[in-house]
Amino acid sequence: MTRTVVATDEAPAPPAPLSQGIRKGPVLQVSGQLPFHPDTGDIVGTTVAEQTAQVLRNVTAVLKAGGAGLADVVMLRVHLTDPAHLPELNEAYAAAVGEPFPARTTVYMRLPPGVLVEIDALAVLDD
Repeated sequence: MTRTVVATDEAPAPPAPLSQGIRKGPVLQVSGQLPFHPDTGDIVGTTVAEQTAQVLRNVTAVLKAGGAGLADVVMLRVHLTDPAHLPELNEAYAAAVGEPFPARTTVYMRLPPGVLVEIDALAVLDD
């Protein structure tokens, strides 16, 4: 199986040596997306809800570029800076992702200044 780089201008360019996504066969891994606007590179929003919405727009753009959508996602990994943000994240996440929800892991870590959330996705397509 060939490993294919997935890239789109609809999500921010990676700030590090990584791909926005990689597809191998029916599996598509989307790298962790941050709340950056794809055109300006600026952080979108100051709240977890605002940033979560932008992050999921970026995730969705990479999924689309790889031939997938949120319905193909089997796992989302969420990285938050503060456990106190979990209720706000859950509300924004539920509104954006919708049911049935994919599996999810949430971890807490330090992120770049001003960034409150990062999300990556694993999708499996019906090839």
